[in-house]
Amino acid sequence: MTQNRDLVDLELTDEERRMLFYGLVDWGGPARCTEALAIALGFEGLENLDREGHRIAQEIYDGRPVSLRDWTRALLSAEIVYASDVIGTGTEWGVIQGGDDAHWLGVLRALQRKVPASRRYLPV
Repeated sequence: MTQNRDLVDLELTDEERRMLFYGLVDWGGPARCTEALAIALGFEGLENLDREGHRIAQEIYDGRPVSLRDWTRALLSAEIVYASDVIGTGTEWGVIQGGDDAHWLGVLRALQRKVPASRRYLPV
């Protein structure tokens, strides 16, 4: 991990980047976010989640450094989209992305060890 000013650059695998990418962009479908959850994820609301989420997702996918706040929002979003069958893709994640649940859980666990998430960027 390298940090330049407020941006943090992480060495992630392609699949780790992919999981963070789809953890943010899947809110536009097949996952369905609510206004309250978008705020809990650290966004101003659904509209901001759509706009900022796509920006963050693309920067991570392209291997660019992002802020600690953006890493935090991306990781939490991926955790919910991947795991929740109520509002996320849940049991359909493997069907959509390919691979089985054990594989993707391993990818998520690797991300949880690598991504420097911070509670200070989430609403209290």
